[in-house]
Amino acid sequence: MVQALQGASLEERVAHLQDLEKHADPADLADFRAKFDMSWIYHDSALEGVVYTMDELRAAIEDGVVSDTTLLPVYDEIRHNLAAVHMVRELAAKRRMTISLPLIKNIYATLAPEEVEGKSPPKYRKEMPLHRLYFHDLAPPDKVSYRMRQLVSWMTSTDTKRSTHPVRLASKAHYEFLQIHPFARHSGKLARLLMNLILLRHGYPPAIIHATERQRYYEALKVSDDRTSLLINEALTTSVESTIRYLETVSRVA
Repeated sequence: MVQALQGASLEERVAHLQDLEKHADPADLADFRAKFDMSWIYHDSALEGVVYTMDELRAAIEDGVVSDTTLLPVYDEIRHNLAAVHMVRELAAKRRMTISLPLIKNIYATLAPEEVEGKSPPKYRKEMPLHRLYFHDLAPPDKVSYRMRQLVSWMTSTDTKRSTHPVRLASKAHYEFLQIHPFARHSGKLARLLMNLILLRHGYPPAIIHATERQRYYEALKVSDDRTSLLINEALTTSVESTIRYLETVSRVA
């Protein structure tokens, strides 16, 4: 099968991946996804300038043992990030799921519960961030709400779904979300969670942009959605290939 798929298109590779997942041992699949999600959190956080050690990730996710109380905020942030990843996977698996502003805010509230006041939904930023990692022009605060409504309307419109490939839709939604940058904190993580929700919904694995691509990622966001889309396509291809390699390996061992 590997030989037959050499030179195959991304769509053919994804179809092969889906077939492997369908026949994989559930324990092997769960083990891979746990490792994948840990890598997801590591690289996604590194893009934001926060680098966790493997010990910190394992302690927060696997062990649940607090050896150093000064690390509690670190463990909490990792666990919140993992909860948001799980939420996105669960949403993608639902038979009926429509991306909406409340849904996006719910993902954000899971990612950053400290930003939610009482039971009120999280609020958009009211100021321009002074110290930030993203160097492209951001929407002024008074335009954030309007542009978020526009973005969701575009993502969910029949014309968009009919004329835009799912990978392109996910990439552009992520790009436009970061041009708005609706929240003072975690907008980057939320943009990539939204992107991966769309990809998962359409049968693709999550596209994980590696920490080594950090500078290239920021530059792409400054240039255009096409440049950003290219980087995301590369990340998606890497995810597809790494998952195929793992599942083919465990199937041969079995």
